[in-house]
Amino acid sequence: MQLTNSGHETHEKPKPALTGKKRVKAWFNELIGIITGSMMPIISILSASGIIKSLLAVLTTTGLITAEGSIYLIINAMADAVFYFLPVLIGYNAAKRIDGNPILTAVIGGVIIHPTVIEAANNSLNIWSFGNLNFPFVSYTYSIFPMILAAWMVKKLEAWLKTWVSIYVQAIFIPMVVIGLVSAVTFILTGPVITWLSQGLAVGLQTLLTWNAPIFGAVIDGFYQILVIFGLHWGIIPIYVNDFATLGYSYLSAMVSMPIVAQGGAALAVAIKSKKPKIKELGYAGAISAFSGITEPAIYGINLRFRKPFIMASIASAVGGFLTGVFKINMWSIIGSIIGLPSFIDPVNGITSNFWYAVFVTFLTLALSFVLTYIWGYNDDMVMAEKREKPINPGKRK
Repeated sequence: MQLTNSGHETHEKPKPALTGKKRVKAWFNELIGIITGSMMPIISILSASGIIKSLLAVLTTTGLITAEGSIYLIINAMADAVFYFLPVLIGYNAAKRIDGNPILTAVIGGVIIHPTVIEAANNSLNIWSFGNLNFPFVSYTYSIFPMILAAWMVKKLEAWLKTWVSIYVQAIFIPMVVIGLVSAVTFILTGPVITWLSQGLAVGLQTLLTWNAPIFGAVIDGFYQILVIFGLHWGIIPIYVNDFATLGYSYLSAMVSMPIVAQGGAALAVAIKSKKPKIKELGYAGAISAFSGITEPAIYGINLRFRKPFIMASIASAVGGFLTGVFKINMWSIIGSIIGLPSFIDPVNGITSNFWYAVFVTFLTLALSFVLTYIWGYNDDMVMAEKREKPINPGKRK
């Protein structure tokens, strides 16, 4: 019961308690929301840093700069900074997402990537040993998931301490206890376990891809934009972000790049074929956006509203995914589509056959999507359906 502004009593019906499958679904959605909410604010920065690293490799392999020079050192620092300090950034974002303490969580991230800790991990030192059981130091640079759990621990521990610690000593006592306990638990237990699980996930995905990469690519690319429609792709993003954080590259991200350019090709075909000014405007805008790595304007503005362009783009995507698997195309940065072609440059070896395969498959996918849509996917007699609403990003607070 509560009072309205006029002083009248109102009675609110209590929300029904979630049980069974609904509770599991709500818990899973919240988990995905926290993970994506921790990552999404820095996705564009990760993409830019990856491209800088690839371009640095080109400058080095072509002899324009040397790996021993100061220019290389500075540019390499620009490219590596976001990856090196990833735990700090992830921790800060995760804490904001769960209404925790971002600064205190970021300090935990700084603790686990302290240079002395990294040196100990590189030298294979143990934190402590109990018989044959060793607890080794782990290098947490480039890591993601340990800090998401650390953010949760910081929030819970800080809230609990505030219930009984005197307000006069909270400012000093609580940060000291939180930093000490959460850092210790992360070092000894949660950090190593989650890091090993993250590495296992990345290696397992690579193993799956090696079994039959062409078929895997065709299936994931053919249906990927359908996942986007229902907002289910948010669950895939952490997987290939984990690839970059753990391995430094991602075959899965390379595959996911092809549906982006295919949707742009379909929107472009509609824009060129249509004689209606409004359709042309929407088509060109959607195509430019897709070629820049963002498919939503093409999908929700044009392709899905006419349906057939979306289907033609999905067919072309499946072909692109198949060829990505055939050529074993790899990717070293997150951003895809045409703007992301530098992401296919090997940051160690520079421009290799991998890059040219990526260029070939990207433009073949674009051309196939364009031709299929232009011939069979659109004509001006089609009736445009109502615009479908984009699914809510679970990483954003409601």
